[in-house]
Amino acid sequence: MIATNQRRRRAFTLVELLVVVAIIGVLIALLLPAVQAVRQSAIRTECLNNLKQIGLAAHQYHDARQVLPPGMRHKGFQDPHLMSSWLVELLPHVEQQNLWSLTQTAYAQQLSPFVDPPHVGLSTVIALFVCPADGRAFSAQLAKKQNIRVAFTCYLGVSGKDLTTQDGVLYRDSRIRLTDIADGTSNTLLAGERPPSTDFQFGWWYAGAGQKSTGSCDMILGVEEQNALPVTVGSCGPGTYRYGPGRVDNQCDMFHFWSLHSSGGHFLFADGSVHFLRYSAAAILPALATRGGGEPVTIFD
Repeated sequence: MIATNQRRRRAFTLVELLVVVAIIGVLIALLLPAVQAVRQSAIRTECLNNLKQIGLAAHQYHDARQVLPPGMRHKGFQDPHLMSSWLVELLPHVEQQNLWSLTQTAYAQQLSPFVDPPHVGLSTVIALFVCPADGRAFSAQLAKKQNIRVAFTCYLGVSGKDLTTQDGVLYRDSRIRLTDIADGTSNTLLAGERPPSTDFQFGWWYAGAGQKSTGSCDMILGVEEQNALPVTVGSCGPGTYRYGPGRVDNQCDMFHFWSLHSSGGHFLFADGSVHFLRYSAAAILPALATRGGGEPVTIFD
């Protein structure tokens, strides 16, 4: 008989296996916050770039017409683009010429964008108009009151202090030139972040009535907005609503600028620059929102 040497493979003991699992768990726990931080940074960068592109489009519009687009078009129901938003006017400048043509055809056929069938733009999602932090806005949602599907924007034009003052840059039937901004374009807000409302009734990018047919809370918003809707038991209070944190499940947060980023949100200025303003900047927003208030303001990103 020939003797053979057999090598025995040493197996992990239960204790060793538990130690390995524990080490892997610790590594994952250390890596996850870093991965999340990188992801949030990428989202913030994309959101900032969206606003930069919108700002560039607004300047191209101004170069072509010597005026910024109206925040929301109304003009006593005689406007050919009734209740359309300032973002609609920018379509030819954000590589959406085809949708712009469809919009003009639709308005030529029917004045209201909400009648059956509604305008195709009403339910068309434009990725540039959506902050990637809000997954809800990447698909059209059902507006139950009108029983139509609508698409949204996370970027609302700054109308001024509130829906009544019209002292900002984008408000109902506004026609503001850059030279009208006496405070300086680098000191005046053009647009800022605010996610769509909880019930998807406010924040429509294409068209909308807003509060009292002013566009307020739909495509434009004041930095100290008032609630002009009927105040009943359980509804939102009359205001004033100021810049601060919000939640997608709180309907009342539709009355103020906020974002899904931590600690603040992005704002587009009339000169085309974009700044991340922390919620601690709420006190200076009224000065930044007016085009001719004459208030000195220092901006800190």
